[in-house]
Formats: sequence, C-alpha cells, structure tokens
Amino acid sequence: MNKRLAIILVLGLAVLGLGSIGMADRLANGQLNVGFGSPVPWALWVVFYIYFIGLSAGSFLISSLVYVFGIKRFEGVGRLAVFTALVSLLTALVFIWVDLGRMERVFLPFLRPSFSSPLAWIIWLYTSYLFLLLAEGWFLMRRDFAAARGNGIKDRIYRFLAFGTKENDGEGQKADLKVVRVLGAIGVPLAIAFHGGTGTVFAVNIARAYWYTGLFPIMFLVSALASGGALLTALAAFIVPNGYEKHKELVINLGKLLILLVALDALMEVAEILVSLYGTVPAHVIPIQQQLVGPNWYMFWVLGVGFALAVPLIVLTTIGRKSAFATGTAALISALGFVGIRWNIVLPGFAVEDLPGMGRSFFEPHWTYGFYAPSSMEWQVAGFGVGLALIIFAIGYSLLPLEAEAHQ
Repeated sequence: MNKRLAIILVLGLAVLGLGSIGMADRLANGQLNVGFGSPVPWALWVVFYIYFIGLSAGSFLISSLVYVFGIKRFEGVGRLAVFTALVSLLTALVFIWVDLGRMERVFLPFLRPSFSSPLAWIIWLYTSYLFLLLAEGWFLMRRDFAAARGNGIKDRIYRFLAFGTKENDGEGQKADLKVVRVLGAIGVPLAIAFHGGTGTVFAVNIARAYWYTGLFPIMFLVSALASGGALLTALAAFIVPNGYEKHKELVINLGKLLILLVALDALMEVAEILVSLYGTVPAHVIPIQQQLVGPNWYMFWVLGVGFALAVPLIVLTTIGRKSAFATGTAALISALGFVGIRWNIVLPGFAVEDLPGMGRSFFEPHWTYGFYAPSSMEWQVAGFGVGLALIIFAIGYSLLPLEAEAHQ
C-alpha cells in the first residue's frame, strides 16, 4: 500500500470510528436524535445517497467510453472507473439503508415489490447493476488473478478469485474483453435508467413543484457524469502511482472531458434557476430563494457554485491545460463541491408547505419549519458511511490489479 492509500485508510478508520458512535445511536434509538422532522422526511442521508449514486453512475459511464466505445485515451482508468463505481454504489446503498425508518425491512421490496412505484424499479435496477459491476470487474481482472504464483496472502486471494481460470494468454484476454464490451453495452442504458430513475423519484412528486419537472432526471444524469468524471480525474492524478507526472496526458485528457461535463451541468443549473425566478410562482421561487439567500446559502454559493463549478472551470481552462497537478486539484475540489449541488436538489424541495399551516400542525421540539440543520448524530452516521467507503477503496485498490492498464 502506497503512502497516499495509507493516508486514505487511516482517515477512513478515524472517520469510521467517530461515525460508529452515531451508528450505534441510530441502531439503538432509531430516528429519535435526527435534525429533520415530519415535514422534511429526506435530509442529509438522502443528500449523500444521491451524491454517491451519481459518482457510481458517472464513473461507470466514463468506463464505457473505454470498453464500449473504444476510446483508448482513457484506458488507463478503465478498471479504476469500474471499481470506483462499485464502491460508490455500495456506499450509496448504506446511506439509503440508514435513512429507512425500519432498517430491518430493507428486503421487502424484493419480497413484495410494487412495480407501479419508481422506488421499486430503481431497487431492482440497483441490484442488476451491482451484479453487472461484479461480473465486469471479474472479467477485466481474472487473467491477472490466474497469473498469481506466490504463496503470500495476495496471491492466495488471486488464485481463489480466478475460479479455475487458466494462465493469462492473449486470446483469452481478447475473449474476456469482448464479454466486458457486452456487459458495458448492457450497463450503459442500465446506469442511465437507474440514475434517471432516481431523479424520477423526485420528479413525480406533484405536490413538490420544485421537483415536478421533466428536466430533473436529465439534471441527475448530467450531474452524475460531471461528479463521476471529477472523481476519476482526481484519482488518476493522485492515487495512480505518479499519476500527474507519468500519466500527465491521461489526466489532462480527463480534465478536458470534465470541462464539457461541468459546463453542461452549470448551464442546466442556470436555466433551471432563471426559468423558475421568471415565472414568479411562489412554489418555484421560494425554493430558489432558499438556495440563494436562505440559512444554508453557503451550500449553494460556496460548495455548489464555487467548488463544484466555477473554480474547476477557471483552473481547467487555464493552467489545467498544461498542468496535470492543477487538473487533479481542480477535479478533487469539484468532486467535493458536488455535495452542495446534491444538497440543493433535496432540501429546497421542502421549503414550501404542502398545505397552508401544515408546518404548524407538527409538534417536534427540534424542528423549525423552513430551516434544517443536521444533528451531530446525522453527521456521525454520514461519517460512518464515508469512512466505510474510504476503507473499502484503500484496501481494494491495494489488493486488486487496478493499475494494469495504466502501465500499458
């Protein structure tokens, strides 16, 4: 394990340790100590859920540029993209699991699904997508697993994961890549469907005018591509050994793709805001005002506009065109900033009461209508999920042959 992965692992263990306090509270007391209330059933954990789902879908769709469309310039992050998509998916599922009022009922959509519900559809799509990622990752790496000859722990794990695959050979590897191409081709519409479906869960809420628009599923997909592309660019620069030095061209090419994706996301965000403000309909205007000048304004201006969009675009279109280090740094800032974009998808939707006076019909001492601040327990549980993701990523990257293509 290189130093950067070791830092990620230590950070993950530290955050997981602190987060375990909140997770124990969540398991023991349910949602007693959360900062949201009945008028706002979706809060911080849903923000992180759609954030990580976006990272997963975006990473996978970028991997399809390599394995489905044959764009060789991104081949160095092909395996890494599939692995990142898998880790992000698992993390997203942890966040939506802890958000359930009855966590033990997580399996009921498989036993008693209602296929008239978009939620049921995306659960089945997530499951299919999970198995597809596992299969694609295995076909990409099984020849490397079969080549293991030592007696160390890593070699034993490789031989087990080979599942009887014979020694690596050129013809066998070509056959595996053909399977990967088929799986990737299936995965492209699947990733679009499940992440567009996540946006549809919001968009079909007729009572929430802020969400009730056909543009929402498309915005989810564009943000997924931008955030996933940003994360992959940062990983290529700082996690792949000597990434921004030895693989400068790869990182800068990813940065050029990121310019397009971030600019498209910014365009859609601006269009949504301007159209809503021009219409002057309170159900649309009030949520926008909450973003711009509300109590959590910094989520919009600092994280969303500043980190996710403006700073990366400025850096990537100037010094990032020649400096892989600057490109990686801008991408990392953008990936973190998309938490603000996701926040402003979820929380402003609850800024307007479903019915006049509805907010006053709930007696919840910790809740003030129109303002939401996550409790310490919510942040701790979020830390648990993020820490788990960092640990899985660090260990998985150290054990799996994810760098093979980067060295070709």
